[in-house]
Amino acid sequence: MTDPAKVRRHAERVRELVASVVRSQIKDPRLGMITITDARITADLRDATVFYTVLGDAAAQAGTAAALDSAKGMLRSTVGKALGVRHSPTLTFVLDDVQDQVKHIDDLLAAARNADAEVQRLAARAAYAGDAQPYRLEAEEEDIDEAEDGDEADAGDSDGDRGGDRR
Repeated sequence: MTDPAKVRRHAERVRELVASVVRSQIKDPRLGMITITDARITADLRDATVFYTVLGDAAAQAGTAAALDSAKGMLRSTVGKALGVRHSPTLTFVLDDVQDQVKHIDDLLAAARNADAEVQRLAARAAYAGDAQPYRLEAEEEDIDEAEDGDEADAGDSDGDRGGDRR
């Protein structure tokens, strides 16, 4: 089993090497405005996945994918020599659709903000279905208790049997 730190170092080195070679050595006209965003390599250092983004439309993305596919052999030999490992890792290029995901998340956040604003607008002009304060407050309870005690005292005065002092 290889060391995870070593795997990360190799993955970072693969990303740097591929970016350098794409910038300086590949002269394919199909290659668009490309950015190598990430590279991941398996624990056995045999397979590497390189993520990239392309500035442009679908045609530019397809052209860049074809250019990378045709330059895969040169890139693999360059990476293998620079890493100094027994087997050169096979390279797989994957279009990184981060911008599409960011746009989708931004759209979802905007929709949530609009929904929150609509709820706030509806709440501002809403009225209570019943009382504004449906629960009894302590001060009101004391007033009600005093009024009930007063009624019981009046009832006790009218009935002579109960009114005495019991010891």
